[in-house]
Amino acid sequence: MSPAAKATAAKAPAKAAAKATAPKATAAKAPARAAAARTAKPSATAQDKPKKLVIICYSGELEKTWATMILASTAGAMAMETSVFVTFWGLQIFVKDKKRITGENWMQKMMSFMQRPGVGHRKLSKMNFMGMGPWMMFKLAKRYQVSKPKELLEMAQALGVKFYPCQMTLDMFGIKREDLIEGMEEPVGAAFALQLMSEAESSLFI
Repeated sequence: MSPAAKATAAKAPAKAAAKATAPKATAAKAPARAAAARTAKPSATAQDKPKKLVIICYSGELEKTWATMILASTAGAMAMETSVFVTFWGLQIFVKDKKRITGENWMQKMMSFMQRPGVGHRKLSKMNFMGMGPWMMFKLAKRYQVSKPKELLEMAQALGVKFYPCQMTLDMFGIKREDLIEGMEEPVGAAFALQLMSEAESSLFI
């Protein structure tokens, strides 16, 4: 037998072994690919599910009201499932602007007299200067094309943001359901707010 024939004969068993091994390698890869496909499916489903945001609105001061409405309307525009739990002084924001005095007894009425309710009557926590501070804030907002809190509130409601009034605060301040603006959800308690927060990706206190 010539040297060339001997070399060809030596290579033949190696090729046969390689062919026999190839199906095994392919078969070994199949479960790994299936596992990767199964892992990829939940992430795609989670991506489709809208993210949830909860804002606890407990302050009635102008700058915090503004921040609440900016974040709520922006989250609504981003198709986030947004809920705002309104409690304590934050509830005054959602009383109708034309409602001057709320409450049933003299203490409740006195509180609304000292701090007029309504989104259009908010005061600054600092540098209020008997109304001069808010006036300057609104002038600057107009110059730099920043929407007012009332406009942002209406925008947030139009985008599907839900505003939940606190039942305890309604009772304590003597605020009636008809005193509130249109579009508010039914009053809820702290347990409902905690449930919302436990299901949300983010919770903010403003």
